[in-house]
Amino acid sequence: MKFVFKTQVRVRYVEVDQSGFVYNGNYATYYEVGRTEALRQMGHTYKEMEDSGIVMPLINQYSRFYKPAIYDDLLTIVTTIPEVPKVKIRFEYEVFNEKGEKLNEGSNELAFLNKERQRTQRAPEWFVNLFVEYAKKQG
Repeated sequence: MKFVFKTQVRVRYVEVDQSGFVYNGNYATYYEVGRTEALRQMGHTYKEMEDSGIVMPLINQYSRFYKPAIYDDLLTIVTTIPEVPKVKIRFEYEVFNEKGEKLNEGSNELAFLNKERQRTQRAPEWFVNLFVEYAKKQG
């Protein structure tokens, strides 16, 4: 089962470069917004995860650009988690403008790291259960 979430962000002036387009490095920030809001929509926050002793370092990231976003665009970030996580978690993203045009797509993978031991681990059971419960609610 795929898990799909949507959130919006408005392009701020500080995010555009001299061309008037959103600087490409800012898409990583948009991905993070999509990621954190996806978890929040499932009923848990990154802060709660970190407070439990788990951090999620980035393993890899991919991004493909189709059209530029510009200052004051209202962007919709569609975040998909293609499967229940095990040792790592994959997020896939699509960024659309208000006209519904796809501007960007990308993905990244993060590991589960025990902050105290500084070792990777499987996804915590309570975290996996978030997906199970969310799927039940979605029907």
